[in-house]
Amino acid sequence: MVVLRDDERLDYLLAENMKIVQSPSVFAFSLDAVLLSKFVYVPIQKGKIIDLCTGNGIVPLLLSTRTKAEIIGVELQERLYDMAVRSVGYNGLQHQIGLIQDDLKNMPVVLGHNKYDVVTCNPPYFKTPNQEERNLNEHLAIARHEIHCTLEDVIRVGSKLLKQGGKLALVHRPGRLIEIFELMKAYQIEPKRVRFVYPREGKEANTILVEGIKAGKPDLKILPPLFVYTDKNEYTPEVRTILYGE
Repeated sequence: MVVLRDDERLDYLLAENMKIVQSPSVFAFSLDAVLLSKFVYVPIQKGKIIDLCTGNGIVPLLLSTRTKAEIIGVELQERLYDMAVRSVGYNGLQHQIGLIQDDLKNMPVVLGHNKYDVVTCNPPYFKTPNQEERNLNEHLAIARHEIHCTLEDVIRVGSKLLKQGGKLALVHRPGRLIEIFELMKAYQIEPKRVRFVYPREGKEANTILVEGIKAGKPDLKILPPLFVYTDKNEYTPEVRTILYGE
């Protein structure tokens, strides 16, 4: 049993047979987070994973179905952190997933340097909003805009947390790909895998998945494109499998 607050709801994660606490006015995960959780390479049996900007815990929950490694989720906003705690508890995953309410920039001091095998993040995509945007909904403004953390913060902190050879995986917007590469290089993360996500064939990519390796050797692989919808406005077979299982 889970206690829901205000306009919260308990949604199914169908492919994983889980449920997660969501709120349209505070936070609800998007397809981007699901794609990130499926894209990143994770250790199967043991290791340490940390998810920055974890929101309601969607990425740790999904990763728990792929690995037995210890997973930490870090979220600044108290309301989102509380949602994540309740979601993890509802699914009985307290033994594997731990949650921290704090600024991600503090994590190298709190958790230590060079400790993690994988760092994931679905960060804010946009620069600081104007005051009108921010006044509409502070929770959503923080999740979407670089108010409390920038792309550089995420990559810098990720590099500090990772072991040599550890992986940093991000989902972001194509317009910032060059910036991502430049920042990864600046913080000793070598870009290794990129996948472009398209709404449908014939459209421009609107999402990118990027994975780099700390102190890795140059060897970038561009993976096959991922199309979300068919020309009939239905999910493609690959996306349908990701969302609903085989």
